[in-house]
Amino acid sequence: MSRVRLVRSDVLTAEVDYAYASVVPAGTRLVHLAGACPLDADGRTVAPGDPVAQAHQVVANLRQALADAGAGIEDVVSTRVLVASTDRSDLVAVWDVVRAAFGDHDVPSTLLGVTVLGYPDQLCEVEAVAVAHG
Repeated sequence: MSRVRLVRSDVLTAEVDYAYASVVPAGTRLVHLAGACPLDADGRTVAPGDPVAQAHQVVANLRQALADAGAGIEDVVSTRVLVASTDRSDLVAVWDVVRAAFGDHDVPSTLLGVTVLGYPDQLCEVEAVAVAHG
């Protein structure tokens, strides 16, 4: 059972595919992850020009970082999804990949279009906060 309680609202009734807030019990150890980037094992940006392919790599790297920290997708408290694009369809395409990875665990998230990200050819990144086990 997850220690993350997702908060819905009876007042904020816009149809969104994420919770408005999350709550964890007092004393819970949190993990603040660096942004997961679309890098392969050699540190190269995968799939230049393809935000969807990059989003899949980002999710894989996020899952690994979570596992290394003693957590999983179901332990994520919130995310911030960054997409280097002014085209809303690119943002939505990346969001769809990230959102699908979380399944029923629809954590509070922010989706942002930004001008540039840190690695050459990088189009997306996901930051997360999670609950650690143990």
